[in-house]
Order: sequence, then C-alpha cells, then structure tokens
Amino acid sequence: MCQVLEVSRSGYYDWKDRLPSKRKLENQEILKIARKSYKECHGMCGLDKLLADVREKFPNCSRKRLYEIQRKNKLYAKRKKKFKVTTNSNHKLPVTENLLNQNFKTDKPNAVWVTDISYIYTYEGWLYLAMIKDIFTKEIVGWATDSNMRTELCIKALENAVRRHKPPKGIIHHSDRGVQYCSREYQATLKKHGMICSMSRKGNCYDNACAETFFSTIKCEMLYHKRYMTREEARWDIFWYIEVFYNRKRRHQALGYLSPATFRKGYLEQKAA
Repeated sequence: MCQVLEVSRSGYYDWKDRLPSKRKLENQEILKIARKSYKECHGMCGLDKLLADVREKFPNCSRKRLYEIQRKNKLYAKRKKKFKVTTNSNHKLPVTENLLNQNFKTDKPNAVWVTDISYIYTYEGWLYLAMIKDIFTKEIVGWATDSNMRTELCIKALENAVRRHKPPKGIIHHSDRGVQYCSREYQATLKKHGMICSMSRKGNCYDNACAETFFSTIKCEMLYHKRYMTREEARWDIFWYIEVFYNRKRRHQALGYLSPATFRKGYLEQKAA
C-alpha cells in the first residue's frame, strides 16, 4: 500500500500512531454538546441557538466552525411550513382602540400581555389553543385548549395567566377583534382584574403579530411535523412544548439567546440588587 501511495513506511506508521490534534478533540466535544442540545429540543433549534449552548463551554467557538460540524453531522433544524390564522371579527359587539400600534416593546414583565387563538388538526377533530404571552419576557404566561373556540376557552387561558403571575392592575391586554374577546363575558373578566383592553385594527394582522408569531413557531417547529389521532395526544405535546421547552429551554434571539424563564429570572435578580 505504501508503494502504491508513494509514501514511506515510517511516514505511514507516524501518521497512523499520531494523536488527534487539540482542535479535533475540541470539535468532538463541541459535537457532543450540539447533539445533546439538538436532541433535547427535538431538532427544533437552528445554528445560532446551538451556538449559544456550545459557547457556554467553548466561548471562542465561531459560527463558521459550528456550521461545518452541524453540516457534516446533519443537525439541521426542522423546515418551516406556512399556516393560516382565522379570526371572526364580523360582529356588532363594541371594540376598543389600538393602544400598542405595533409597538411591541416594554421595559418590564406584566406590563403588556397579548393573546390569540389558533387550531390544530387531529383525526378526532379540531383542537383549539388560546394563549396569553408577555411581550417583555416572550413567555407564554397562560394557555388553554378545548374542542371549540368559544369565549370560555379564552377566559380559561386568561384566568390561568392571572393565577400564575398575579399581574398588577393597569396591565394592557391586547387582542384582535375576535368575537370571543369582544364578548361581555370576556370584557367583564378584564374589568375584574383591572386590565386595560387594546384591540387590533380590523383586517390588520400585523397589529397582533407578536401573538401570532408564537403560533407560527409552535406549528412550524412541532405540530406540523406530526399526525395526531386524538385531541388529548395533541394537548400533551402542546403542554411539553410550552411548559418544558418554549418557556424554559428555547433560546430567543430577542432575549440575547436566553430562554424566557432565564431572562425573567435575570431581570428580577437585577432589580432586587
């Protein structure tokens, strides 16, 4: 073989017995971290989120270096698919003005909550998901599912958020003009908790984009990649995605690649100090 390759026998044994380089050993460790992160998030993390995990142990790892490792080992994020959101705003119930005007920025948690409803197909029938999101921490503070999208579903999600986070009076609650949010029952619930109601303009999906983004994320990263036989099966996946992954593990670019829970904890610690 040495004659065919035109190398010396001593050179071949020198190459064969040579220890792996420091960089190669580091790449092996980086791959272990990347694979662990990829597995824990069920393949829903892209290059930048993997990089944030890797840099906790290898702060000097470049994006290009990790990309080569990711590419060679096929650690690609799941592809996104398009989805459609529907809102029934064809009603004569009173609406309120848009207080946000697409300004989805605030300087503290429990100052502005946004909400929306979407749906998931199962072989048993549609499963509807209502959620409440804090625009400062990006955290899903409350959610609920049901086989229908009546007002009770939205109230259940709101009460869940209030019970868990106890927001102060005066918090802004922003939604679209869906009949559920304009109903007397829902408006009475907002009044009971001292919330200020804000609503999107009719037909303008960008006015509630901060809420709709979550549905795009959960569907593209998980729900559209599965087929659910029952609503309960889908609900358990939603529970895992929100409570285990999205709020506590999923890194957000807007939060400096921290998870909502970590970002909230850091904010509270800094405020206390």
